[in-house]
Amino acid sequence: MTKHSNFLQGTMRLNDCGHLVIGGCDSVALALEHHTPLIIYDEELIREHCRRYRQSFAQGKHRVAYAGKAFLCLALCRILAEEGLYLDVVSGGELHTALAAAFPPERIYFHGNNKSPAEIKMALDAGVGCLVVDNLYEYSLLKAMAKDYKRKVPLLLRVALGVDVATHRYIRTGQHDSKFGFPLSGSELDQVVADALADETLELMGFHSHIGSQITSLEAFRQNVDIIYSLARHYGEKHSWQVQEINLGGGLGVPYLPEDEEQSIEDFTGHILRAAAEERAVDGFLPRLTIEPGRSIIAAAGTTLYTVGSIKRVPTVRDYVAVDGGMTDNPRTALYQAKYSCLLANRATAEATHLYTIAGKSCESGDILIWDHALPEVKSGDLLAVLVTGAYNYSMASNYNHLPRPAVVLAGNGRARVIIARESYADLVRLDRL
Repeated sequence: MTKHSNFLQGTMRLNDCGHLVIGGCDSVALALEHHTPLIIYDEELIREHCRRYRQSFAQGKHRVAYAGKAFLCLALCRILAEEGLYLDVVSGGELHTALAAAFPPERIYFHGNNKSPAEIKMALDAGVGCLVVDNLYEYSLLKAMAKDYKRKVPLLLRVALGVDVATHRYIRTGQHDSKFGFPLSGSELDQVVADALADETLELMGFHSHIGSQITSLEAFRQNVDIIYSLARHYGEKHSWQVQEINLGGGLGVPYLPEDEEQSIEDFTGHILRAAAEERAVDGFLPRLTIEPGRSIIAAAGTTLYTVGSIKRVPTVRDYVAVDGGMTDNPRTALYQAKYSCLLANRATAEATHLYTIAGKSCESGDILIWDHALPEVKSGDLLAVLVTGAYNYSMASNYNHLPRPAVVLAGNGRARVIIARESYADLVRLDRL
């Protein structure tokens, strides 16, 4: 057994046969029934994370909104609704998914740096709870379109506060030159705040800031609180306006390897609430706080199963194990140089004696899932489980090389059900026209 066999979370365990079990379901049996690649979600762990966020943060008027971009489907929307969370969507497609699942529209925040007029209309027609406005162009669109609706339209203004964080540059979002949000320099933010407060159809609730993703330093979140509170006070005093809401985004990182640093959900929420309490002590300022976790709710709940195919040995260099998926279902290694842990789901208790590099089947040299990982001697036909694949894997999947996307199952209480069907070759050409 390896340290990776001990890196099991939620309901994961190893049975007497040495098989990985998730949600009371034998992963080997699931692979036989549903084939591979196969993504398995641990329903109990998803619900546990939702409840921990609610219990540690969403008391009173504060809110927790799940970031749908991490992973979203009809079944997950139902779970989120049942657990009392709000939902952050970033496109018409994500909004459509939520509405199709009967997720309450009044509990939806609609984000995005380039919402189309059609998407804004879709949100207004649905009665979305809050639109998070990203720039002057979008504000102008919303202002013009909102006049056709006989109600106040709540909105937040997203701001780029200049908080730089220690994470991959592709997932930093709060720096001064970010593509997201109003910059603090220049006059646009002043102009929009004044205009929105004077508008009869818009209801400016406050401000939003998201500083990045996969962040493990709590100090960065404290800096976000300090700056956005200062901003809210400035505009509140300038316009004699009571800011109702501050949305701090998400970004809490998770461990992908046994040795990775971990900040718990309670560490994260407690840090924010303590910072807010200190701000309140200054002058009694107590807006509603909203946070938008995604990865920290869903990542550890997901596991991807692959079947091992070819094994290539390069003497004195490395041994490659090729699996039946790769960057098409998990592009994070290629995009972000992300690291993952894995084990043999059918022989998880066997001693790890070899180093292997796990290669995907796409026609790309960059399609490597994991470099130099300790495993038992691998054989063709073995079942490989890559852990912590619940966030930004299926949601970023593609059909590169015309590979169908995998099935997704939800496991719990000894039963598993398909929540996203496996794509077929027919699906790949369904939209083609001759």
